Amino acid sequence: MTPQAKAFLDKAMPLVSAIGLFLVWELVCRLFAIPDYLLPTPSASFAAAWTYRDAIWMHALQTLLTTLAGFALAVAFGVLLGVAVGSSRAVYRAANPLLIGFNSVPKVAVVPVLVMWFGIGTVPAILTAFLISFFPIVVNVATGLATLEPELRDVLRSLGATRMDILLKVGFPRALPFFFASLKVAVTLAFVGSVMAETVASNLGVGYLMMSASSRFNMPLVFAGLLVIAAMGVAMYAVFSVIEHRSTRWAHRGGDTL
Repeated sequence: MTPQAKAFLDKAMPLVSAIGLFLVWELVCRLFAIPDYLLPTPSASFAAAWTYRDAIWMHALQTLLTTLAGFALAVAFGVLLGVAVGSSRAVYRAANPLLIGFNSVPKVAVVPVLVMWFGIGTVPAILTAFLISFFPIVVNVATGLATLEPELRDVLRSLGATRMDILLKVGFPRALPFFFASLKVAVTLAFVGSVMAETVASNLGVGYLMMSASSRFNMPLVFAGLLVIAAMGVAMYAVFSVIEHRSTRWAHRGGDTL
C-alpha cells in the first residue's frame, strides 16, 4: 500500500466506522421491527434533528457554552492544584485523600445541592461540568511533574537552577503530554456533567430538550439530542488532539499514536 493510500485510509477510517455503526443500527431496528418509542432508527433520529433543527441549535449552543465555561474553570483549578500536588510531597499527602473522596461522590447527588444554593439555571450546570472534569487534570499534571527524574533534578541543581527554574523550564514542558491527555478526557466528562445538570435543574440545553422529548415519548428527538452531544464531544476531542500534536510533537518519536 502506498503512503498516500495509507494516509487516506487513516483519515477515512473514522467516517467508515461511523457509517457502519449507523447501518447496523438501522438494519437491526428494521429487521426486528423495533418500534420508534423504544429504539428509533438512525434515519428517524436524523429526520427529527432536521425537523427540530432550530430548537436543537439553540439548546446545543447553550450546552456547548455551559460545558466550555465549566471546562475552563476545571483547567484553571486543575492546573494550579496539580502543580501544588505534583511539586510538594506534603501537599500530596494532605490533598490526595480529599481529592479521591470528593471524586468518588456521584455528581448527580451534588446537583440538587447546587440547585438549592444557586437556583435552577446555568450556574449548576457549569459547576457540575467543573466538578466532574477537574480531577483528571489534577492527576495528570501532578503525575507529569512528580515523574521528573531525580537525576535530572540533581544535575540542574548542580548547575545552579532553583526549584522554580526546574519547575518552569523542565517540569512544565515534561508534563505537557500528560496535561493534553487529561484535557481530552476532561472535555468529554464536562459534557456529561453539563447535560446531567440540565436534565435535573435547567430550562435550557440539550439535557432539558431530551427530558422534555422523553416526557412526550418522542424518542427520535431524544436520540437526536444524544447524537448532537456525541458530535460535540468528538469535535472538542479532535480540537485538543490537534493542539496536543502541535504542542508536544517532540514527545512522539514516530510510530502509531493514540
